[in-house]
Amino acid sequence: MPSTVRTTTPFDLDAYLDRIGWEGERRPDAAVLRGVHLAHLRAIPFENLDALGGTAPSLALSDLMDKLVHGRRRGGYCYEHNTLFAAALEALGFRVTRLTARVVVGAERFEDRPRTHMALLAEVPGDPRPYLADVGFGAIGSLLEPVPLTADTEFHDAGRRHRLVRVPHRGPLEMWVLEACRPGADGGWEAQYAFTREPFEESDYEVVNWHVATNPRSPFSRRPYVQRLTQDGHLLLDGDRVTATRADGTVTERKATVEAEMRRVLAEEFGIEAPEGARLIR
Repeated sequence: MPSTVRTTTPFDLDAYLDRIGWEGERRPDAAVLRGVHLAHLRAIPFENLDALGGTAPSLALSDLMDKLVHGRRRGGYCYEHNTLFAAALEALGFRVTRLTARVVVGAERFEDRPRTHMALLAEVPGDPRPYLADVGFGAIGSLLEPVPLTADTEFHDAGRRHRLVRVPHRGPLEMWVLEACRPGADGGWEAQYAFTREPFEESDYEVVNWHVATNPRSPFSRRPYVQRLTQDGHLLLDGDRVTATRADGTVTERKATVEAEMRRVLAEEFGIEAPEGARLIR
């Protein structure tokens, strides 16, 4: 009897969906796209702890599966999250374009910010509009669910409010900007990041990933930066400051100033097992 040859791929859709707790349909439609996107954000935290040791995290799918899926007590930053999520969407039947964006929160001129963020465009069969999808934006203004690439329309994604606008620039492609409405009574729209539809490749992300993780001027190489979506809002660790923002805009802050306390906060509140030897207090 001939032997059976088993082939394996680095990405395991069953394991990924189990990690994020998705028990719904597995078909490439808008409802599944929104549901899997939100489930990913609720399950896997954002964190930069590998970069604190001066190491660029691997973007190989096998390594991402080990760290973010099988490990279950780690997260990652944008290149890790969106590389993994893109593989999941493609396994579900979506067509995905990988993008880069300029993070422009607080910027006076968009051109002053380099393209250091990874985002995705997902195509739903039968829908002429691609969807902006992004499970790796480390900010309270991040998308919770994908939104159609449609200008000047307000979207309510799982309780947050976003819109996309087009802005003039010198390049040949349209420049899109994701804007978020700030939580709370004061509201107001704030630009999050700017991007075009130019596709980027794995080699591009390897370079920018190395730069963001190892450049001593990068904020991700200098201090812990961790966030998690909670049941009633958003939890952020920035340096030694822990900030909780509720859906109504209420903000509370406290500090974790010793290593043991920082590790406890990461484990109990963010669901992260900090790497051995990582120096968390700077």
